[in-house]
Amino acid sequence: MRKFRWLWCTAVLASASVVAQSSSPMTWEQVRQRFEQNNPTLLAGKLNIDESKAQEITAHLRPNPNLSLSLDQINLPGGPPHSCCGVLLSVASVSYLHEREHKRELRLQSSQKGTGIAVETQADLERNLLFTIRSAFVQTLQAKAVLVVAKDNLVYYDRILAISSDRYKAGDIAQIDLDRLELQRVQFESDLQSAEVNLRTAKIQLLMLLNDRTPVEQFDVIGTFDFSDQLMPLEEFRKIALDTRPDLRAAVAAVDKAVTDHKLAVANGSTDPTVGIDVGRNPPIDNYIGFSVSIPLRIFDRNQGEKLRTQLDVDRNKRLLDANRALVFSDVDSAHATVNSNLILLRPYKEKYLQQAVRVRDTITFSYQHGGASLLDFLNAENDYRSVQLNYVNLVGSYLIAASQLNLAVGREVIQ
Repeated sequence: MRKFRWLWCTAVLASASVVAQSSSPMTWEQVRQRFEQNNPTLLAGKLNIDESKAQEITAHLRPNPNLSLSLDQINLPGGPPHSCCGVLLSVASVSYLHEREHKRELRLQSSQKGTGIAVETQADLERNLLFTIRSAFVQTLQAKAVLVVAKDNLVYYDRILAISSDRYKAGDIAQIDLDRLELQRVQFESDLQSAEVNLRTAKIQLLMLLNDRTPVEQFDVIGTFDFSDQLMPLEEFRKIALDTRPDLRAAVAAVDKAVTDHKLAVANGSTDPTVGIDVGRNPPIDNYIGFSVSIPLRIFDRNQGEKLRTQLDVDRNKRLLDANRALVFSDVDSAHATVNSNLILLRPYKEKYLQQAVRVRDTITFSYQHGGASLLDFLNAENDYRSVQLNYVNLVGSYLIAASQLNLAVGREVIQ
């Protein structure tokens, strides 16, 4: 019996530990790690690299030799009276195509450079998906911050309502004033319900990207919901982007591969001899051995179209590289301007507007409770405080999204 109780207690503690572990808030690094391990789109993209590596094996294969066996001079019925196999000619030959102009090596180089492009393409896919998951993470933090503001506003307003109810009972305010105060509470209740729905929706979006089946009630994230006042100069972001952006590196690799493909097209235009050796048995002469070389006559160049196409492809990829480089500058400049614009708006909020909103609300509330301010002044002050708080939270969320956009434009996390 004691052993059963001990096992039961152990199971209860273990299950409680599992629940606590599953419900512990996740940091951004934990979210990113789980995303890289579980996201099906990212995992499917990695298979493209394996497929490209498999093509390298095919590209590096040598031509197979050809074996030919033949029997000749078999007498048919009604022929000479001697044996049907008396003058039988048997021949065995082996031939091999010798590839000139380093065709095999060029095929391997082209395939390897294709693998390099696949690697950079996968890195670019991860870059874009990380921006998506980062945006969902920020939206969850923003929804949590809005929920805290909505709860605080409702608690504060309920406290004012309790005081106003006591004043009404004491005959200090009229019934109509108390009714207007109670009607105003609907706005704060609506804010709270909207915040809860938005938070739940943000968590669902985040769980979908993580391919996680954790119940929404047990899932939570934690992180710093604030902004950094420091921003590097634009030129530094441009330099980092030129060195880091995987799509730009893929465009550079595409030009390099196109040059290799053109060399391969030129090499494929050269003639490849087929060398062979044959052994046979000819009854009058007995056994023999022979050698052969077969060389195609290139009277017509049947590869000139492929040479021209690959040369044009080199020029096309160079133009695409220029366009990609221009896109990098455009992305970085736009994201930098957006982050800087958010900082310009956030600085006065943090330095002045938040404190002013609290001071005005507390002052008007105190004056209203002591008869020095009207009900309209109190309601306006309360709405102004609510608007300033929500605007600040939304601006911080916009800043973090813009920072993620700048990280996306640069190619790595330069703003945490």
